[in-house]
Amino acid sequence: MTNPRDIKIEDYSYDLPADFIAHHPLPDRDASRLLVYKKGNISEDKFSQIADLLPENSLVIFNNTKVINARLKFQKDSGAAIEIFCLEPAEQGLSYEQVMQTTGNIRLRAFIGGAAKWKDGWLEKPLRLHENEILLQARILEKETDHYIVELQWTPGHYIFADVIEAAGEVPLPPYIKRNAEPEDRSRYQTIYAAHDGSVAAPTAGLHFTPAVLDSLAGKNISTDYVTLHVGAGTFKPVSASTMSQHEMHAEFIDVELQVLEKIAAHAGEVAAVGTTSLRTLETLYWLGLKISSLGANENIELGQWEIYDEETENQMPVKESLQALVEWLKKNNKERLFAKTRLLIVPGYKFRVCHMLITNFHQPKSTLLLLVAAAVGEDWKKIYAYALENNFRFLSYGDSSLLFMAES
Repeated sequence: MTNPRDIKIEDYSYDLPADFIAHHPLPDRDASRLLVYKKGNISEDKFSQIADLLPENSLVIFNNTKVINARLKFQKDSGAAIEIFCLEPAEQGLSYEQVMQTTGNIRLRAFIGGAAKWKDGWLEKPLRLHENEILLQARILEKETDHYIVELQWTPGHYIFADVIEAAGEVPLPPYIKRNAEPEDRSRYQTIYAAHDGSVAAPTAGLHFTPAVLDSLAGKNISTDYVTLHVGAGTFKPVSASTMSQHEMHAEFIDVELQVLEKIAAHAGEVAAVGTTSLRTLETLYWLGLKISSLGANENIELGQWEIYDEETENQMPVKESLQALVEWLKKNNKERLFAKTRLLIVPGYKFRVCHMLITNFHQPKSTLLLLVAAAVGEDWKKIYAYALENNFRFLSYGDSSLLFMAES
């Protein structure tokens, strides 16, 4: 097996014509086409029928993060336009729940459009919130390698950040959707089960689910539950390095309730992850359980980019045992939920521990998401993407979907 660090991103590229990129969602969420890959075979169906394609007694895990209106647009007195794309809290150790409940002011990591026109000083943006006038202000505190640290403050200061950004911001459509956000994006670039504010990009595999589809899963005795991974802008970051050894995987925060972890640990059937974010969360849980078993853990546990590849992984503990170790650690520390950070990079050669199936959209060339798909299905990723292109599937966030059975399942 190729050392993961030596993987060449050029080997995971394909030609994606611009007109294959979906710039708007279909009128009905579950009307999308569904490519099905199983044991080397490719077939097609409608997403509305996905319950018929999943094994009975399987467990489907969703990411219930909620997209925030992360694009804040300001205008200087000179007329220059400045855009602040909010990424994540600058302070370590804060959960997103705490961040969203913050009042008065907050410090964030952010991209800035038009930064050269904004040397210093405060920018101001008047708003209306709950029929009241408020003033949102922003200033740059410092520049880091590829982003800025920005302070936001608002008056009156008793409003929480969740309400302020909802009123002040715009839907953060990904950069490959070449249009401004429209009113329908506020609902359609959000899953129907979104619950916890924090993402700056949607977990797009979940955009296809409707109440009817969820009911059809229950009717087939397919269990469902939710984890939370707040999607960062790094999910769109192309791999610009020639080999993965030079690529820095973005960190994302996961939040999993104890009862959900117990359910996953006890589940006897196959597990399907809805989207790459759910999959990375589930696989991270295995490695965190293993880490706790062997090393113990402190309050802030996290998983690095390469550490799982730096250890011997052939004879690791069984999945249930690892997840149970995580359950016991939470109980011992009187925790009702796991809050951790993951930089897990899943590339070809990775052996999946928790997941057996992946429901996902079609991803950009030379992306870590495409590497993850290739890890799931092997070299057949080329056959899958060739089929999708030859048969006019819609690509990326608002595009069609696929159900991929892991190569070893």
